Amino acid sequence: MDFEFTEEQLMIQQAAKDFAQRELLQDVQERDANAEFPTQHVKKLAELGFLGMMVSPEYDGGGMDSISYILAVEEIAKIDASVAVIMSVNNSLVCYGLNRFGNEEQKQKYLKPLAHGEVLGAFLLSEPEAGSDATHQHTTAEDKGVFYLLNGTKNWITNANSASIYIVIAQTHPEKHHHGINAFIVEKNTPGILLGPHENKMGMCSSDTHSVMFTDVKVPKENRIGEDGFGFKFAMMVLEVGRIGIASQALGIASGAFERATAYAKERKTFGTEIANHQAIAFKLSDMAVKIENARNLCLKAAWLKDNNKPITVASAMAKQYAADMAMEVTTEAVQIHGGYGYVKEYHVERLMREAKLTQIYEGTSEVQKIIISRNLLKN
Repeated sequence: MDFEFTEEQLMIQQAAKDFAQRELLQDVQERDANAEFPTQHVKKLAELGFLGMMVSPEYDGGGMDSISYILAVEEIAKIDASVAVIMSVNNSLVCYGLNRFGNEEQKQKYLKPLAHGEVLGAFLLSEPEAGSDATHQHTTAEDKGVFYLLNGTKNWITNANSASIYIVIAQTHPEKHHHGINAFIVEKNTPGILLGPHENKMGMCSSDTHSVMFTDVKVPKENRIGEDGFGFKFAMMVLEVGRIGIASQALGIASGAFERATAYAKERKTFGTEIANHQAIAFKLSDMAVKIENARNLCLKAAWLKDNNKPITVASAMAKQYAADMAMEVTTEAVQIHGGYGYVKEYHVERLMREAKLTQIYEGTSEVQKIIISRNLLKN
């Protein structure tokens, strides 16, 4: 196996690192405290080509590989996981879904502006009564001939207010259960769409999260993605790729906490020496480094498999589950190493710990990933 990154991959990684350190770091704490959406930073992401990284240049994307993508996500998440998830949703869920499964008309009309960064996208799957169990969609899309009539509520939607284009999963044929589900491209300004209040979250506070309610929303027939009944399969295949992005985000959160904990341990003195010289702290740092490296290898393997058109169901689930759980462990230890300073906002690690928690929940909880892994292990 070749563990060397290409020159292009390293350039992309460095560009993401420079952007995060130079621009995101300046106001990340303030945006977190005020739950302020990073409008100007997202515009810069678009300018850097980070919102449609893996989309073909034919549709105004960067044409980059998945390894370049996860390297960029990690560097951004080290500083600001809210910006990383905005980037991840647009790349992994929205652009990827349209790039792979959309028809030519849909790609020209919707994928191009998404990949170029003119607009943001959002992925609407979760509902008040359909989170981990995504098969039981209560949002309905009634076939009216030339259009579908959309009714229902979606929960926990990243980019809900800032996005212009929604990918909505809804039930058209209830008698067919998950085989009757469809996926639709819905323009946010369509009459009948109402947003709930901004969610007051524990972490990733500057990420834009709302419920979205649909009341008799007319969706043109041509905005259905794929054949009738393809929606659930579409959602599951898109989420497989999305989990690589969230795994990379978790990796970045953990790496950022580790770097801060290491720097602090080299400066803080107790009992006449830097605390890094105490075995209790040195061993914590050693354990953190091993876990981060394991997560990184899982992320890279999943990305490599995707780029080589190999199955990623188990690899992406493993990467997501391990990286998310690892991020929670590492950020908790980073707070512990900082002692009382870790509990205050000035030192960033308490924010990273709050951000890590969400990676265990969204785009499939850690428990759901274990279901996916175990079922695939035992099905033969």
